[in-house]
Amino acid sequence: MRSIKNIHSDKESHWVGDGFYVKTLVNHLEDNPDFNYQHTDPFLLLDYGKPTSFEPNSNYESRPHGVGQHPHKGFETVTIAYAGEISHGDSTGGHGVIQEGDVQWMTAGRGIMHEEFHSPAFSQRGGLFSMVQLWVNLPSAHKLTDPKYQSLKRADLPVVELKDNKNGNIVGTAAIIAGQWQSASQSQNTSGAASTFTAINMWDIALHSAGSTTLQVPSTHSVMLLVQEGELLINNTPVAAGSLIQFAAPDVNHTVADNDSIEIDYSYATNDDEPLTPVKLLLLSGEPIGEPIAGYGPFVMNTQAELKQTFRDYQTGQFGK
Repeated sequence: MRSIKNIHSDKESHWVGDGFYVKTLVNHLEDNPDFNYQHTDPFLLLDYGKPTSFEPNSNYESRPHGVGQHPHKGFETVTIAYAGEISHGDSTGGHGVIQEGDVQWMTAGRGIMHEEFHSPAFSQRGGLFSMVQLWVNLPSAHKLTDPKYQSLKRADLPVVELKDNKNGNIVGTAAIIAGQWQSASQSQNTSGAASTFTAINMWDIALHSAGSTTLQVPSTHSVMLLVQEGELLINNTPVAAGSLIQFAAPDVNHTVADNDSIEIDYSYATNDDEPLTPVKLLLLSGEPIGEPIAGYGPFVMNTQAELKQTFRDYQTGQFGK
């Protein structure tokens, strides 16, 4: 069983633009000796936007809620919409809408200008808005790859059933956004929808019935688990919504084929008088890239010289070329 190293839940929410109210639970720019990029590699940043209510925006055409045009270079952004809708556009002419349950995997690569706003439809009706955005590092060999999108619709994500360890009843599901799902019995292997530059698992998990189940993760991966909604036991440890679980460091003595387990118990706090509150989780694991990084704002390179060149390119109109 992969042991828990720490549970991070003390971050304050803040606004990104005027459309995204988030907790930054992972930040490669923070110099925390116990929790920095060395522990989260290849994940650079994790913004969690808990469900937030927005009134209808009558000025959505002239003043949509969100973030205007901004640059990215050297990594990928992964945006998951849980409630509400996000419109996006970029300097290459790409644009679209991420609807509830959809995932947008944007490879910034050598550089892209990007903007994100509440969609016109959501702006007009208002309601709950919730999302997660991840920054995933690119290896040096792919830092300057061409920008691209992977638009992953919810209906196109492979979904596996999570079974209770004792009686085999279905207790929930996991949508496999990226990576490889392997059941505890190793009888089921399911590939995720996204293509990635490094070995990454990204599973969107929903639990709806009481019981316990086991997740299998590679021993060589950095592993984190975001609890978005509900309360449960993870490896016999109580965890509440808004928490990010940091698991122990990868075991360098294991092989890629070796797995660790994570035990999820969704029945410890229930009684006959209170119904279960649904639980939503996001599991993240990744093979560490193991390369130095030089980051500032929306740019993540490998050296300070590359970072300075990126700023010069941005200031002189050569960005992304």
